[in-house]
This record gives sequence, structure tokens and C-alpha cells, in this order.
Amino acid sequence: MCDTCGCNVTHGNAHLAHEKDAHGRSAVTVLKDLLSENDRAAAHNRAHFDAHGVLAVNLMSAPGAGKTALLEATIEALEGELRLAVIEGDLETENDANRIRAKGVPAYQITTGTACHLDAHMVHGALHHMALDDADILFVENVGNLVCPAAFDLGQHRNVVLLSVPEGDDKPAKYPVMFRAADLVLLTKADLLPVLDDFDPARAEANLRALASPAPLFQLSAKKRIGLDAWLGWLRGQLQQFKVPGSKFKVGVTAPRFRSVP
Repeated sequence: MCDTCGCNVTHGNAHLAHEKDAHGRSAVTVLKDLLSENDRAAAHNRAHFDAHGVLAVNLMSAPGAGKTALLEATIEALEGELRLAVIEGDLETENDANRIRAKGVPAYQITTGTACHLDAHMVHGALHHMALDDADILFVENVGNLVCPAAFDLGQHRNVVLLSVPEGDDKPAKYPVMFRAADLVLLTKADLLPVLDDFDPARAEANLRALASPAPLFQLSAKKRIGLDAWLGWLRGQLQQFKVPGSKFKVGVTAPRFRSVP
């Protein structure tokens, strides 16, 4: 998939990844160095957000889980109350950024080409195009992928993971790295529960708790504008905590930056 997050190193080729080249460097060493550089850039981004008083929220999910629809509903609900800005991440097109702009909110599109996630360097570049003094919350809509985005710190303060009803209630068990990284899990497209009755919200939450995750789980439907109150209340609470003068706003749960292959 990509050459930076480690998914090109598998159990089948791990012995090759550990072999040294003429300069004494292995693929694993290079990956560690890349992730270390990413974390330095992420720390710089976070300091930038803090200096401007902007709460940064990273939205992650599988493709089609409803991240952009959630943002559209959030923009409508918070219009006139909070100032929002969005960074969009996709392999190609500005489709999602255009949807956000149509709602009157500034959006910058990052097109990653072949990369299956955003990284801190990409976000740093996008910040040069954002007027952070005009925002209370910056949403980063990550590339649709339940694996790689969780391994990269972007400088965000909070991770929100969307799990849509059509995906199935076993996804927290199948993709533990992503769901362990969540500060909040949103069960989206909940209006489909009566139709897709093989999805059990209680089983989805049990799979989440089996990861020792304390993240709240809220059900909602952005399309039907159902169940948004809990999500909006969570956002307001996070922003209020972040804005307290002199407070040490603790960055939430983050995934391990690197896991070496045995």
C-alpha cells in the first residue's frame, strides 16, 4: 500500500526488511526514522494549533462511512455558534472540499496521489493556506482507510473514528489499532439499523470495550439529522476544556507510532 507506515513489511518479507544495506540501514530503520520525523512535524503542528487557540479534530473511518456528511450536518448545526475550518484528504478530486465550501466553511483539499493516509507534513503544508485565527475547530478528514491513518500523528488534539452500520459490528475487533486510537467512536448511518438488523450496536460496543477502550460511542444519522446532540455536546465540551486559560489540555489516546515486525 504505502512506503512509510510499515504496511509494505509483512510476516512473509520481514527477514528482508531487517537485512542491512551497504550503509548499515534496514527497511525497519528507515521506517522508524520516517515516523520519528513525522512526530516532530506533528508536535510543530500542535504547537501551532495551540498558539492560535484552535481545537484540531482528526476524523478517521473506512471509505463511505459518512465523514463528509457528518461535517455538513455539523456545520449546519453550529452555524453562528462556532467557527469551523476543514482540511480534506483524498487520493484524488476536490469533491469533498467542494461540499464543505458549499456550506460556507473554508476547506483545503490535500490530494495524496497513492498515499493511503495523511501525515503531519501534508497537514503542515495545508496550514499555510488556512486562516486559523478565524476558526475555533479545525477538522481534518483523513483518507478513508481503517489501517494506516491511525499510525500517524498529525498534530491533532482528538481522534474521532466513524463506524457505519453497513460495515458490520465486528470492525473494532478486526481493526484494533484504529479503534484503540479513538477518543470518540460514532456509529453512523444509524437510521439503517431497522433494515440491516444483523448489525448489533451492543456487540459493536463490546468489541470496542474488549480493546480496553474507554471512548464514548454515540449513534447518529447525519443524513436524517438524528442523534446529533450527543456529538455536538461532546465537541462543545472538548472546546470548552481546550479554551480554559492556563489549562493543560491533555492530548487524547494515540496509536503506537511504529510496531516492528518480528
